[in-house]
Amino acid sequence: MSYSEFRDVIRKQLVKDGSGLTWKELRDSLKLPYDRPCPEWTKKLEKDIGLERKEKRGNALLWKLRRA
Repeated sequence: MSYSEFRDVIRKQLVKDGSGLTWKELRDSLKLPYDRPCPEWTKKLEKDIGLERKEKRGNALLWKLRRA
């Protein structure tokens, strides 16, 4: 999976679920082949699509898109 494919599926899923999802929820629902998100790709997502990971659900950070 290339970065652009990863970026697009993450963005599409987060737009669909505006309340945010944990990495595990994203990974499982999208059947992603990664145990953990790549730190470099995660940083790029923050710049490219406005990814934010501030709030928590239990011990896991919620992945959300920055509101415009």
